[in-house]
Amino acid sequence: MTPELPISQAIAEAAQAVRRRSQVTPAIAIITGSGLGPLADEVEAAITIPYRDIPHFPESTVAGHSGALVLGHIAGQTVVVMRGRLHFYEGYPPQAVTFPVRVMHALGARTLFVTNAAGGINPGFQVGDLMLIRDHLFLPGMAGWHPLRGPNDDTLGPRFPSTLGAYDQGLRDLARQKAAEQGLTLREGVYAMVAGPSFETPAEIRFLRLAGADAVGMSTAPEVIVARHAGLRVLGMSLITNIASDDSDAAPLLGEAGHLEVLEAAQAAVPRLTRLARAMIEGIGSTE
Repeated sequence: MTPELPISQAIAEAAQAVRRRSQVTPAIAIITGSGLGPLADEVEAAITIPYRDIPHFPESTVAGHSGALVLGHIAGQTVVVMRGRLHFYEGYPPQAVTFPVRVMHALGARTLFVTNAAGGINPGFQVGDLMLIRDHLFLPGMAGWHPLRGPNDDTLGPRFPSTLGAYDQGLRDLARQKAAEQGLTLREGVYAMVAGPSFETPAEIRFLRLAGADAVGMSTAPEVIVARHAGLRVLGMSLITNIASDDSDAAPLLGEAGHLEVLEAAQAAVPRLTRLARAMIEGIGSTE
C-alpha cells in the first residue's frame, strides 16, 4: 500500500482489480494460517488471484503461505479465501498486514473466519487440538503497533471501536454445535499474539500463562481488530501445532518449536479442520 495514498482509495483500487477477475460477491472472508492453505482447495468454481496482481497488496514471504486470493463457493456460501496471510514480523506495518481484510470487506464480506497455527500454553492442550478463540491478548498492539494508529477514516469505522465480544458468541455456539455433530473435541481459550519471528522463551511462556493465555502465535489479532472496526462478525480458531515449553533447562533440541514442525502438525490436522470448517461455513448463513 502506497503511504501517500488515502487508504479508502487504495482499498477501492484493489477491490476493483479483484472484481475485474471475479464476479463473486463473497459473504464470508477466510484467512488461512501456517500450513492451512489447503482449506482454499475446498473452494468450488475457484478464481485464484495472486497477491502480486492486486494493487497495493503486500506479498507473503513465509513458507506455507502461498499468497493468493481465492474466490468461489464453499458449502453453498460465497467466499473469499486468503491462501496465506501477512505478518508483522515480515516487516510490514500493521496497516499493511490488515489491508486484505479491508479489501475483502469492500468486496462484500460481512463475516471473517480466521485460522492460525499456535503454540499450546494451556497444560491440558496437545498437538493437534483445535481451539476456538474466545478472546485475545494483542501484545504488539498494547505496545503501540496497532493497525488503527493514526488518523481515522470515519467511512471505514469509528475512532474508538469496542472489542467487547470481538469473537462472535453466535458463531462460537455454531462451532461448538458442528464440532459435537462430528464427534470432535473443540477446546476454547485466549489467544496471545506476540511479534515474532523468534519463538517464545520459557520465561515469556510463564508470563503469558499468568496473563491468561491458552495459546500463542504471531498473527490474527490485528486482522480481528480491523474486522471489528469495519463491522464484520468474527470466528477465530487455532490449531495447536506445538507445545510451548516453560522449562528453561530443557535441552534445546528436544521439543524445539521449529516452523517445519508447525507445518507438519498443520498438514496432519487439515482433514479434521476442513470438515469442521465446511460445516461451519454452511451454517453461518443461518446465523446472520
